[in-house]
Amino acid sequence: MSGKIYAGERVRRLREAQGLSQAALAQAIALSSSYLNQIENNQRPLSAAAVIRLSSYFGVEPTHFADEQDLRLATELREVLGDPLFAEAGTSAAAIRDMVRASPMMASHFMALYRAYQALDEEYRGLREAVGDLGTGPGTGEAAQFPYDEVRDFFQDRRNHFEQLDIAAEMLFTRERFSPAGMLEDLTRYLQARHGVTVETEGTLAQQGVLWRFDAAMGMLSVADTAPRESRAFYLAHQIALLDQGEAIAREVERSGLGSAEARALLRRGLANYFAGALILPYRLFLAEAKRLRYDIEQLQSQFHTSFEQVCHRLSTMQRPGLPGVPFYFVKVDMAGNMSKRSSATRFQFARFGGACPLWNVHQAFAQPGRILVQLAQTPDGVTYLCIARTITASGGGYLSRPREAAVGLGCEISYADQLVYAAGLDLKDMNTAVPIGSSCRICDREDCRHRAFPPVGRRLMVDGRERRQVPYSVVRR
Repeated sequence: MSGKIYAGERVRRLREAQGLSQAALAQAIALSSSYLNQIENNQRPLSAAAVIRLSSYFGVEPTHFADEQDLRLATELREVLGDPLFAEAGTSAAAIRDMVRASPMMASHFMALYRAYQALDEEYRGLREAVGDLGTGPGTGEAAQFPYDEVRDFFQDRRNHFEQLDIAAEMLFTRERFSPAGMLEDLTRYLQARHGVTVETEGTLAQQGVLWRFDAAMGMLSVADTAPRESRAFYLAHQIALLDQGEAIAREVERSGLGSAEARALLRRGLANYFAGALILPYRLFLAEAKRLRYDIEQLQSQFHTSFEQVCHRLSTMQRPGLPGVPFYFVKVDMAGNMSKRSSATRFQFARFGGACPLWNVHQAFAQPGRILVQLAQTPDGVTYLCIARTITASGGGYLSRPREAAVGLGCEISYADQLVYAAGLDLKDMNTAVPIGSSCRICDREDCRHRAFPPVGRRLMVDGRERRQVPYSVVRR
């Protein structure tokens, strides 16, 4: 954790959950009552010593008091306030951060309310378009709750790590003596021996747009014959997750508090995928090899017989308490800039409602297919990242199938960069080489970016007919 940490709400909730007064907690952790009161009211930041004492007393990780989650919430809230609905708000970034620090729960409730408004507005527009046939048009009752966003937030809030499932997958790998080189055969034998499930490759599935299909009554898992070997192993591991860990996954889904049936179904699938990734890339073995190879993705890919994307995604989940790896963000983007996957164990903020920064190398990867691009990038909050990006292609099995191409991005804060092979040859101390990027134009305050597509929210435009600058939108300086 770096910078000043204001975590008054978190400290207060931990204290009240144990029924302690401020004086009792202050005495227990050897802090003055006045200092603790100032901490809880966000008048003073947490010192390093206070973080250690609080985390030890309450039995939580020191990262529990970090501000990554608050920063992400503040970024999303600022994007929301860019909606014309709040045109007169003009709330500054500093005021938004202060509000989130003071009451992150209320900020989260506001975000939930805005998403519900968005859903109802979208449904209303659909009803207007389908007014000639209301019976079959969109909007037949309950408003959608954007289930994909709900599930993404759920994973993000937990830093994309689920210790119980992770450990269960690692224990299964060890107990059954699976091997990375023979993973597909090992999983095939396990499904047959443990669950009576037969695995077959099916030539017609790909033509139907199906990757795999499970017939519980027949005890048959059919996999498309066009799927590469590493993908087949993942599909089998996913099915093992549902059969072996169905109850554990169901409990996690029940505890999630997700509102819609669609979101709960997506979470169930996401947790099964998480277990699958943890099974084919078991935590301790994978982390040891990652450190030995200095996080070289291609060497890890070869070592574990997996895909580039599988390795990148797994690296973003390695945050087991007491045995963490380098904290990474992970993203998968298509050529239009749509993010189909995103997760982060860092402070890196993804745009939720607008396009991402064109200077970020994950977008430039499409111009150099198959090549790993490395970039030092600095976000508006002053944090510098080592960013890695490369395109991946999923073949459709035929000339007319139009293969799906995407770019995968992986990155860590520069303080961890010297542990990565990708830092070779870079001057990590020269910040002049870092590319200034942002989450999206609408929430980026950079006033000198010639790549800006939209003016920043909450800033007045300065219109001057006497000159035309390189930056298309001039704003009144603060």
